[in-house]
Amino acid sequence: MNINRIDLNLLVYLEVLLRERNVTKAANYLGISQPAMSNGLRRLRELFDDPLLVRTSDGMTPTERARDLEPVVRRVLLDVEKVVQPKSDFDPAASERVFRIMASDYAESTLIPRVLSRLRVQAPGVTLDIMTPSDVSFLDVEQGKVDMVINRFDAMPQSFHQKTIWKDSFACLMSADNPIRQQFDLDAYLQADHVWVSKTGMGVGVGVNPDDVQRLGWVDEVLRKAGKKRQIKVFTRHYQSAMLLAEQNDLVVTIPSKAARLQQNNPRLVAKAPPFDIPPFELKMAWSPLLQHNAGHKWMRSLVADVARELD
Repeated sequence: MNINRIDLNLLVYLEVLLRERNVTKAANYLGISQPAMSNGLRRLRELFDDPLLVRTSDGMTPTERARDLEPVVRRVLLDVEKVVQPKSDFDPAASERVFRIMASDYAESTLIPRVLSRLRVQAPGVTLDIMTPSDVSFLDVEQGKVDMVINRFDAMPQSFHQKTIWKDSFACLMSADNPIRQQFDLDAYLQADHVWVSKTGMGVGVGVNPDDVQRLGWVDEVLRKAGKKRQIKVFTRHYQSAMLLAEQNDLVVTIPSKAARLQQNNPRLVAKAPPFDIPPFELKMAWSPLLQHNAGHKWMRSLVADVARELD
């Protein structure tokens, strides 16, 4: 088949149809009418000599041919977008660009305030739109709808570019009136009541099962391997809330050291080293290959990395 006879817009239609698996939703996403999208699906079926999407009890289900095509089409469209992106210099002092950054609560507390301080000097017209992990999917990042994600990641698409922001250890925060601070050993730690705080990865969160220790993270996994288990009384996804709860005189919060350091001038709290070894973790910055060579994005990545080095 001569490629000159192929409407490459059909590949855009196909990518959205396979993602949305619904003709109406795909049409709304692309801003076209539903009949136009239905016509596009008809032409795609003729082009590939395959139904591509079949109506089942679960909705529109991709055929085997469509599943094979999906990663190829997505890669082609990403390459095309990279080619047609304008190459221009970036003037931070004159820019009014909005940078959308997905940051965990931990990153937002420790890193973002310093980034904003630097921006106010170097790029006063730039705006930050800080999003939570629940606001964003990996697909949003891949398509460049989100400039970057800053978080701890258990897994990440191989196509993403990434950079380690820093490595961090852990600290235990507790009330200055908590009696266990005088002899803070492993037995005291295990007898205390704890606040669990975490939200790694991306996507909508789900409730925590206290008995599913392997899913609770680094701290509880280390204790599990030693045959121990702590008493968790509160589960939260917000470090600021966890640090406020630490002021209660019977709770212990085990959090990354850089987050704990935010409370170093709080007379109501004390920080202690954990009475057992917890492996350090990495905070990472990741972004779409679409934005790898974008001048403004390169400048922002460099700024974030510089601020992180100062804090580290």
